[in-house]
Amino acid sequence: MREITLDQFATSHADGSAFVLDVREGMEYVQGHVPGAVLIPMSRLSSHLADIPRDRAVHVICRSGNRSASMADFLERAGYDAYSVAGGTDAWARSGRPVVTGRDTH
Repeated sequence: MREITLDQFATSHADGSAFVLDVREGMEYVQGHVPGAVLIPMSRLSSHLADIPRDRAVHVICRSGNRSASMADFLERAGYDAYSVAGGTDAWARSGRPVVTGRDTH
């Protein structure tokens, strides 16, 4: 599994170069997520691979980094350029970066 630091992720997020995939459950996502993150819960990921672009990096995020590490590894084995975001959404929020609540992805 490849991991990206929070600062590296923030740079990619700011320039829009990476697809942000949130693999938490819906209720967690609604409580707060990275702007622009697309929700595909870990339990449904294998049946939604067609929804994930293959032409750019995929930054996988969860709450703390455990689920995202597992799912980034799964995606990498499936041929995606996937990275787990170190520290997850919790670290993103603690760093003072913006968090969106509700179902809106922006």
